[in-house]
Amino acid sequence: MTRVAVMGAGGYTGGELVRLLVSHPEVELVSVHGSDESVGSCLSDRAPELRGVCDLTIEATCAEVDVEVVFLATPHEVSAQLVPGLLASGVRVVDLSGAFRFGSVEQVRSVYGFDVSGELLAERVYGSPEVVDADFGSARLVSCAGCYVTAASVPLAAAVGAGVVDLSEPVLVDAISGVSGAGRSASAATSFCEVSARAYKVWSHRHGAEMEMATGATVLFRPMLGPWQRGIVATIHAKLAAGVSAGDVRTALVDAYADEAFVRVLPEGEWPSVGAVERTNFVDVAGAVDERLGRVVLFGALDNLVKGASGQAVQCMNLMLGLDARVGIMAGFCGEGVL
Repeated sequence: MTRVAVMGAGGYTGGELVRLLVSHPEVELVSVHGSDESVGSCLSDRAPELRGVCDLTIEATCAEVDVEVVFLATPHEVSAQLVPGLLASGVRVVDLSGAFRFGSVEQVRSVYGFDVSGELLAERVYGSPEVVDADFGSARLVSCAGCYVTAASVPLAAAVGAGVVDLSEPVLVDAISGVSGAGRSASAATSFCEVSARAYKVWSHRHGAEMEMATGATVLFRPMLGPWQRGIVATIHAKLAAGVSAGDVRTALVDAYADEAFVRVLPEGEWPSVGAVERTNFVDVAGAVDERLGRVVLFGALDNLVKGASGQAVQCMNLMLGLDARVGIMAGFCGEGVL
């Protein structure tokens, strides 16, 4: 059994991680860690849905822990501080923050506003298993892709790879996410009485640059808040490459993901929805073509807390440990009562 710990266990993604890990047949969840104000309390007091599932006491967040793998469901700056010490102690890290997603110090500084080690960026594996062909087995540090990025890049990367989109024009990504994507901290914008479908951070969201890194396309990204708990639908608009048909677009998606357990190319004429992916690690994708206007529209839907965060992290850990990507995830779908 591989011994694991979760730091940031009190948040939405941390709780989802715990739910998946306690039922994983190949790992033992040894400890959970949280913010200063939660230290010493029982995790299930903070996350009642875990009562009787995980009643571990929350410990302080630190870089010294007796495990083999640590999951960081922590703020970007906290991950940046913790990762060097954890790796130096021989622990392997799966980071759900954005601290190490980009490949250069300059990109991290530009997008996140702080510096991280260039050496660590050079060795980190970008955690998007369906999009990036990487050596997870030897990785010490996996930096999981963002939730919006995964929803958009899974369909878009397949189209770019097959040459069915014309990249001479920017790709427009419209994506709408449930309020859990904003985290657990209270704010007026996500309160029950105030939440509404609305755009935010138009052209300035951090995930736009990450989409460009993941797909090689120039991306204009407009995120939106949806008045529901969890789930993202991304709609990607692009120029169709010359001579490409609707059949070619569908073939690109099917061929790219025929062997991927967690990507479902929907039957022709069916479109991804939040309800179909909620509490699962699936990405549902589809595409449509307007041959008259020479445009293609692609769709991707996922649960932002599972495939967009914790499920993807466990999937990456499985690959790091040489396990089937599905282990401990398929059985974790029956999560009644978990946000």
